[in-house]
Amino acid sequence: QVQLVESGGGLVQPGGSLKLSCEFHGHGFITYHMAWYRQAPGQARESVALIDTTGMHTSYLGSVKGRFVVSRVNGMDKLYLEMNNVLPEDTGRYFCWAGKGWKVTDASDYWGQGTQVTVSA
Repeated sequence: QVQLVESGGGLVQPGGSLKLSCEFHGHGFITYHMAWYRQAPGQARESVALIDTTGMHTSYLGSVKGRFVVSRVNGMDKLYLEMNNVLPEDTGRYFCWAGKGWKVTDASDYWGQGTQVTVSA
């Protein structure tokens, strides 16, 4: 069984920075692709940043390219999302995801409980 625990969310001003962390509890971190999703009130959950098992390949939502950086430390079973130059539209609940499919979600995937990010002056 896998448990994902996010941290690092909070209130940040537009143009500011924030770093989210996700701890992977369980076995086989290096066998899972990892990602950050977000969901704003009244909106569907969307993929923000995806990273493959090796950390060598990433994929980003168009609106965050050049501002957000996803990374993982396989020796520590951790996933990160560095958010820079944040915008009000980045507000939402950010979820950590672990799965076997690249850009494909499945019922067997794992999700964290999420951490709230609010961008406001």
